[in-house]
Amino acid sequence: MHIFREVAGEFERPVILFSGGKDSIVMLHLALKAFTPAPIPFTLLHVDTGHNFPEVLHHRDHVVTTHNLRLHVASVQDYLDRGILKERPDGTRNPLQTLPLTEKIQHEKFDAVFGGGRRDEEKARAKERVFSLRDAFSQWDPRRQRPELWNLYNGRHAPGEHVRVFPLSNWTELDVWQYIARE
Repeated sequence: MHIFREVAGEFERPVILFSGGKDSIVMLHLALKAFTPAPIPFTLLHVDTGHNFPEVLHHRDHVVTTHNLRLHVASVQDYLDRGILKERPDGTRNPLQTLPLTEKIQHEKFDAVFGGGRRDEEKARAKERVFSLRDAFSQWDPRRQRPELWNLYNGRHAPGEHVRVFPLSNWTELDVWQYIARE
């Protein structure tokens, strides 16, 4: 929860990525707990692939209404309809989320983007910091990442850059499921 509070104090336009999956549900729950009884000072961003179950979208909208949150949606389908992106032969749309996400971050001038990434998910994420600097093109450069000693985080960034924030970095999938069961 201290990471959410740190971001609230250090950044002007933070946003939480919210897909309705287990990690983003835990992230939102932690954010709500961090600021209760006040509302969370962040908006939500859903990068909609167009392949969500209706129940997921209903849950997303219910959560937004229940907690009086602001929601931005970046739609992969919009990019496909305009011919900016092309459908993949395998039908998966997860890799197509990058452009809508990047453009929404730039358009809304989000300077901190909370994600639910965990280091146990894949080798590439093991190198990510909790505060992970991205350049103006949303690119990650491991050489520009800062050390994070004693839970001290450095959110400095130049105009146009943003910081991805991964509060669950050191959690495992089991930690996430145990938190859900407990809370």
